[in-house]
Amino acid sequence: MIVEVVGAVIRDADGRLLTVRKQGTGRFMLPGGKREPGEDDRAALARELAEELSVRLVAAEPLGVFEAPAANEPGAVVRSHPYAVTVAGKVAAGAEIAELRWIDVAEPGVPLAPLLERWVLPLLSPTRSGGGRG
Repeated sequence: MIVEVVGAVIRDADGRLLTVRKQGTGRFMLPGGKREPGEDDRAALARELAEELSVRLVAAEPLGVFEAPAANEPGAVVRSHPYAVTVAGKVAAGAEIAELRWIDVAEPGVPLAPLLERWVLPLLSPTRSGGGRG
């Protein structure tokens, strides 16, 4: 089974990446989630960011399409469409978010979802040793 999602790459002035841990899970991932029927990527991103982080989507640039084992759905593969985004408002945990964490892309220091670890962090790393379609 393939689970299609959109994800938001939000960085602070120090280059740290915003990650979230959903309730009942142990791994950090990008904010975002599944599209609802009829939604395109940007509409889904805007809705998810409002629900999860209480912020408004201002701009979104696609970073690619990547696949990895799903962090929270055993036996499933997640296909993510991450976007580098700009948001307005103060980030605050909402919806099903148990914890927010700003991480260093070179040394996260927290357990990460496979897709974030395998594809997104290498794409964002200053040394850029990876990235691409999965």
